[in-house]
Amino acid sequence: MQDLALYRKYRPKTFGEVLGQDHIVKILESSIKMNKVSHAYLFVGSRGTGKTSVARIFANEIGVSVNDLYEIDAASNRGIDDIRTLRDGTRVLPFDSKYKIYIIDEVHMLSKDAWGALLKTLEEPPKHVIFILATTEFHKVPETIISRCQVFNFNKPSDVILKNCVTEIAKSEGFELDSGSAELIALLGDGSFRDAEGILQKVLNFSKTKKIKKEDVEKITGAPKSILVNDFISSIVNKNLEEGIMTVQKASSENLDMKLYLKLIIQKLRVAIIIRYAPKLIDEMGSDLSETDLEFIKSTVKNDKEGKLRSTALSTLLEAYQNIDKAFVSELPLELALIEIMRQDK
Repeated sequence: MQDLALYRKYRPKTFGEVLGQDHIVKILESSIKMNKVSHAYLFVGSRGTGKTSVARIFANEIGVSVNDLYEIDAASNRGIDDIRTLRDGTRVLPFDSKYKIYIIDEVHMLSKDAWGALLKTLEEPPKHVIFILATTEFHKVPETIISRCQVFNFNKPSDVILKNCVTEIAKSEGFELDSGSAELIALLGDGSFRDAEGILQKVLNFSKTKKIKKEDVEKITGAPKSILVNDFISSIVNKNLEEGIMTVQKASSENLDMKLYLKLIIQKLRVAIIIRYAPKLIDEMGSDLSETDLEFIKSTVKNDKEGKLRSTALSTLLEAYQNIDKAFVSELPLELALIEIMRQDK
């Protein structure tokens, strides 16, 4: 397992294997079929959403060989001389394809002068050249460049897509993830195929068993333990502010990612609300939790006589989640949310 790079091994090789980007795949497939290929594309999206994978698939679909496909990392080739060299290369005809494709990753890293040199090429591109620019920071790309490209926005894959993805990869590698472990890996991946597959690789490398449980993932990755999430939720039901704040402080002392910790709390509170107001859906919605966690939530809801676990509490936590990246003290939004929930009337 140590020599495997799962994100490379399971990188999509055809449009049919691309997950979560149907809105982009359909347009690109249609443009190829109708022979209406553009000379410049701008792929925008957060890390690990498949921008370079789709670029490579696109190149393959229009018949561009390895000899005529060039990948450039703008983070390390960002100067005007680098772009001038690229521009000189575009004047040379393809070796054995109809087109030459230049994939420029992290294109927002180019210098001001390099942008100017690239713009000249985009304004009068050779007919045999296609540019595919990829960026995680759209706001740093000059408007003059954007206006000369077809822009495609890549969505972050949902937790459900990531969960299914890592489950299938683990199965292919001879491992079995239970629902809770797959869900946790998806949450840890935070909308990135590459990150989720990297986490999965770590889990598979260090797992001592072929059947992996949520507790195994927690131990290997250092993710927040279920008991810390459960204790926080219990403090709400018990109206015990001190207990809740102490739980948050314990999570902080263990150097846990507060945003992930809060995300796990929100996930369980969502299930609690479904149990309270739409119990018929629990078999479907509760499948992401372990049997132990699901029993905890059911018992907690039953003991929640004052109805503290409801939509207003969830809304308060969601607001805290939005603010946590801007907080000087990372646990502060969670503590303030807890205080607000305690004050909320039934």
